[in-house]
Order: sequence, then C-alpha cells, then structure tokens
Amino acid sequence: MDGARRQQVHALLPVCLALAFSLAALGSSHWCEGTRRVAKPLCQDLPGGLGCIHLNRGHGGGRRDDESQAVQYIWETGDDRFIQSRFHVGLWQSCEENLGSAGEKCRSFQSIIPAEEHGLLWLSIGAEILNILLVLTSAVLLGSGVSSQSAGFHWLNVDASVAILTVLAGLLGMVAHMMYTTIFQIAVNLGPEDWKPQTWDYGWSYCLAWGSFALCMAVSVMAVNRYTAARLEFIEKQRVRKGSKHSQHKFPEPKASESVWEMEAAPSPAGHALVSASEHLPPNAPGKVSMC
Repeated sequence: MDGARRQQVHALLPVCLALAFSLAALGSSHWCEGTRRVAKPLCQDLPGGLGCIHLNRGHGGGRRDDESQAVQYIWETGDDRFIQSRFHVGLWQSCEENLGSAGEKCRSFQSIIPAEEHGLLWLSIGAEILNILLVLTSAVLLGSGVSSQSAGFHWLNVDASVAILTVLAGLLGMVAHMMYTTIFQIAVNLGPEDWKPQTWDYGWSYCLAWGSFALCMAVSVMAVNRYTAARLEFIEKQRVRKGSKHSQHKFPEPKASESVWEMEAAPSPAGHALVSASEHLPPNAPGKVSMC
C-alpha cells in the first residue's frame, strides 16, 4: 500500500503542474507576441527637438501661449516616419504599447477577429475551461487516494479514472490550442488595419498551454502502465490462490480396476493350506473366492 501511495504522489505532482499551466495560460494575454508598424506621434518635446520644427502663429506680432495653433514640420520620410510598437494577444484581449504615455492600451480580442469567427473563439475558450475541469478532477482523485488511510482503497479504479480523465483533458487542450492558432492567423490576415502585426511569434502563455497538454498525456501513460501492472499482479495472485485452495481439497479416488485383497490361510483336513480371499470386487464379480 505504501508503494501504491508513493506512486500516486509522483503522479499528483505533474497533474498539479499541468493545472497551474492551464490556469496561467487561460488568464494571460501572451499567447502571441509581436510588433506592428505605427506612425510616429506628434512631437511632444521642446521646440528645436530632433526631427521637428515648432512654429507659433501669433496675432498682431504678439507672443501667444495657445499651443493649439502650433505648426509642426516633420521632414522624416519613408520608413523613418514609423516606429515599431510591441503587442501581445491572449484569449480575452489584445494589448499594445501606448506611445503617447506610459502603460498599455488594451481592447477585446473578440473585437479584432471577424464576426464569423466568434463562435469558434468561444468554442476554443469552452474547450480550455473543460480541459481545466478535467485536470482538476484528476488532481482531486489522486489527492483523495494519497490522503486515504483505508486499507481497501480501490487504487485500480483511481488509476483507470485518472488515465481516462487526463487523456481527455490533453485531447481537448490540443484541439483548443489548434483552434486558437487558426483564429489568430485569420485575424492577422483579415483583422483591422490599425491592428495587423508586421511580425509575430508565439508567447510564453502558448508554451505553457502546450506544456500542460504534454504533462496530461504523460500522466495518462503512467496511469495506464500502473493499472496494467497492478491488474496483471492481481490476476496472478488470484490464480495462485485458487490453485492452492484446489490442491488442499483434492483427495485421491480409488479406481475400479484396483482391488484390495485380504488373504487368510487355514489348515485343511487333507494337510493342504486353504486360502480364502475376500475383496472389494466389481459388481459382476463373486463376493468370495477360495483357493486350495
């Protein structure tokens, strides 16, 4: 029992790790990261700043402080007029650098993708949530097995249940990740012009999601191996127990062809030895035979 509990503890650790990976990936917005080209903001520096000329038009030759009438001349052309703005996207929102001030500005990822893909996005999110629920159920089962002190705890049932739940969770996670990848690529091609990225790659949240899938499949394989080994051992013990019980209750039976003879010798009147034999004979044989 201690060995079985130790194996359950070793299986509980990767399940908890897969659960943490899935939760972190679901709540983060770093599934995909990249840069997009945006126009440089208007000059916010002092007059005479790099690349800008500030001219104020005053009335009557007087100096005015109203900067709303300032004229800015920018002589940068071509790619010099643009800068690279970093962004990151998740299941729920897309965020990018706010060039005008510190921080980020975010908007819903659902507002970026085409309207025809909203159903596929919600299907992907639902699969991710169901994946988390299955992994959580597996963790609860393994935790109850580890904490149980009952001698008759059904370890085989726990291993079988964990194997089924984790393989289902892994398959659901794989389908959800692939659907999200498809949705993001559609958004890159058909999304709004003010969002389309110039370069992009998968982020750490995407790696965590696939790491959770790998852990689920590994736990499922380990649970199947434990279940198979324990099942074979149980069947072998049952066979040995039945064989020993059968050998204890098995007695040799007398065969019909075998006879037990009792020989008695007595002196005859003529001086010859008279031998009488009685036996347990078959039904057709006489009950007593005498020989001189």
